[in-house]
Amino acid sequence: MSVWQRVLGLARTVIEGVVFDEELESIVVSVRPRKRSRQRCGRCGRRAPWYDRGEGRRRWRALDVGALRCWLEADAPRVSCPEHGPTVTQVPWARHGAGHTHAFDDQVAWLATHTSKSAVCELMRVAWRTVGSIITRVVADGRAAHDPFDGLVRIGIDEISYKRGHRYLMVVVDHDSGRLVWAAAGHDRATLGRFFELVGEERCARIRLVSADAAEWIGETVADRCPNATLCLDGFHIVAWATDALDIVRRQTWNDARRSGQPGQAAQLKGCRYALWRNNADLTGRQMLKLAWIAKHNARLYRAYLLKEELRACFAVKGEAGIAILHAWLRWTARCRIPPFVTLGKRIRKNLAGIEAALRNNLSNALVESTNTKLRLLTRIAFGFRSPEALIALALLDRGGYCPPLPGRP
Repeated sequence: MSVWQRVLGLARTVIEGVVFDEELESIVVSVRPRKRSRQRCGRCGRRAPWYDRGEGRRRWRALDVGALRCWLEADAPRVSCPEHGPTVTQVPWARHGAGHTHAFDDQVAWLATHTSKSAVCELMRVAWRTVGSIITRVVADGRAAHDPFDGLVRIGIDEISYKRGHRYLMVVVDHDSGRLVWAAAGHDRATLGRFFELVGEERCARIRLVSADAAEWIGETVADRCPNATLCLDGFHIVAWATDALDIVRRQTWNDARRSGQPGQAAQLKGCRYALWRNNADLTGRQMLKLAWIAKHNARLYRAYLLKEELRACFAVKGEAGIAILHAWLRWTARCRIPPFVTLGKRIRKNLAGIEAALRNNLSNALVESTNTKLRLLTRIAFGFRSPEALIALALLDRGGYCPPLPGRP
């Protein structure tokens, strides 16, 4: 029997017998907890008085033995827990309420983050919806064992679309550990407020830096819930504002050339969009020629391009030098006489404190965006889950550090 204990990875368990079920073509192993593990509440693990026999004997799916399915079979009596009432007793081989063993759950969870959806279902012989339930259990178990909000000092906040119809997940990442701390369906003030409620006032007071985009409701919620935190606005979003302003100038210039009877110049301007958008270091030879043509034939559009590049240089330099460049850039926009950039300058002045904080603390949402890129892949993998909770559990499993090792591995 000790061989079967090792094969099935059972601890604190007595094996009573092993039979072959011809009808199911499966191995059925009769087990029972050791004396010290008996008569404990399945939810909290505390000893409790006996209540009744429950629904009699039940089975749990274990890892396959060779080419055959394997099941553990045992009595499932109930105890009367002072906190949870009548509850099925705790068993050492499975989580409470699960129909699979710990080893089975852990292997499915590991495979879900390392292989394709079809491979998990085919190898483990389970439905994809069952995989979602298993992942949710494994993550809940991991988060119950270790406080996910302990030690938060620098966090990043962002949202990602996970489904058509403006369905969003809000995600929070710890900049120090690089892990996904929390995710929830929604992208509004109430959703973010639920995160800070879970963190609690005492731990919110320890948060020092928060990176986010320039959404006003995020800034207001952070200011309200985290009195000692400084909001750092993500440089990527700020430069994207400048790129949008540059594209407005390009379209205006193209329309002016087309209406004034200059079709050749209009055609040249229409094909220069990517040359204007791309970073200077990434330009191809052909795109450099496009910029040289713009500098020669349209000084206003070229000046708008330089304004975009100068703003990008602020976030490349960072620190006090970057702040100095930013203030010089603001003076330039005030006198540039290019309306989209004049408007952009006013918008940046409105958000100047958050931008300066990002430059001074060298903090951006790059880590959060990297996490979002991985979540987009997981969203495709998770297609078929019935609820966003299963997708969130898969995201936390993969990016939150809750992925268990394969059974029997250190």
